[in-house]
Amino acid sequence: MTRYVLRRLVQIIITFFLFQTLTFFLLYAQPGDIANQYLLNPNLPPDAAEQLRKELGLDKPPHLQYIQYMKNFLTGNLGVSFTNYPRPVIDIIKERLPRTLVLFFTATVISFYVGFALGKLLAWKRGGLFEYATTVVGVTLYTVFTPWFALMMIWLFAYKWNLFPTGKFITPTLWRNTPFTANDVFLRMIWTGVWGGVVAVAAYLLFRRLPPPYRFFSGFLALFVGIIAAVIPWIHSPMARYALDILWHMILPIATLTLISFAGTMLLTRNSLLETMREDYILAARAKGLPEKVVRDKHAARTALLPVVTSLVFSLAFAIDGGVITETMFSWPGMGLTLLNAVVQEDIPLAMGAFSFTGMLALLAHLAADLLYAYLDPRIRYS
Repeated sequence: MTRYVLRRLVQIIITFFLFQTLTFFLLYAQPGDIANQYLLNPNLPPDAAEQLRKELGLDKPPHLQYIQYMKNFLTGNLGVSFTNYPRPVIDIIKERLPRTLVLFFTATVISFYVGFALGKLLAWKRGGLFEYATTVVGVTLYTVFTPWFALMMIWLFAYKWNLFPTGKFITPTLWRNTPFTANDVFLRMIWTGVWGGVVAVAAYLLFRRLPPPYRFFSGFLALFVGIIAAVIPWIHSPMARYALDILWHMILPIATLTLISFAGTMLLTRNSLLETMREDYILAARAKGLPEKVVRDKHAARTALLPVVTSLVFSLAFAIDGGVITETMFSWPGMGLTLLNAVVQEDIPLAMGAFSFTGMLALLAHLAADLLYAYLDPRIRYS
């Protein structure tokens, strides 16, 4: 296993280098540069654009710009954003990457849980009205045009019923005279969520030891304990009202992403479980007289998880670029919207920084998926 991991890490480094090279020259090949945006400004002299190109290093040949960028990248310097000058790219990524990861991680986990649970039911109880209705609804949501569906969600729940805000990250009037920034509150929310998750997992492992009549509720009890552990630190905190404001803005985009995504996991689980149910060891488990729930959850579902887990890992890895549409529709200031604006405004350092994180997460996701395969299926061993 160690040799396999080391070999895969070498492959990841080489692939990432090729990805960086291709991305840089593709961005450089697009017509124009950031200086062209100032040519129509009557307050700037004619030679201002050329002076700006020299200051930003855009007057050098492409290969020299590439060599300089790679030297800086290897030292952890991603450059300075052209559109946010003189703000470093790494600072912008540190500010906006958590917003995208939290948004998509939450939606992905919820959609994965709902989709996997429904997929097991569809595969185990075939031919009924429940399977037909759930499949039709799931396929409809999975194939719907995302921008249109997001606009319909905004129109119905934000404009028509006025239940949620139409977009953005915060309510500006509420934050006008706050003694702390939105990032301070959001980072504390992240750490609180991590703490609540750890408590929920520990509670679940504890409640699983309860007698059978009470074991069925172990998941719900663990979730309740985790929520309580996350809420308690906020009871007397002056940040509580501002944290609720951020949560209020998160509900609609998370709901939209969950409704669109859960069907893919549901259908993939269903098909995978139907194939697993034909295996000999499933027939042997039934022949032993094991309850159907045990056969389904302990034997069949674990093997059926393999392609589902792969899909889950990859969806988390591509959260940055996959958030372009969603974050644009909801004006969510995350990495997706930042990447779109950087490409449109020809901000090459910022675009390269966003693409670099996307590529690295995707490559690490492939490695994580391979290792999870070995953990979930004992038949798989890496030499």
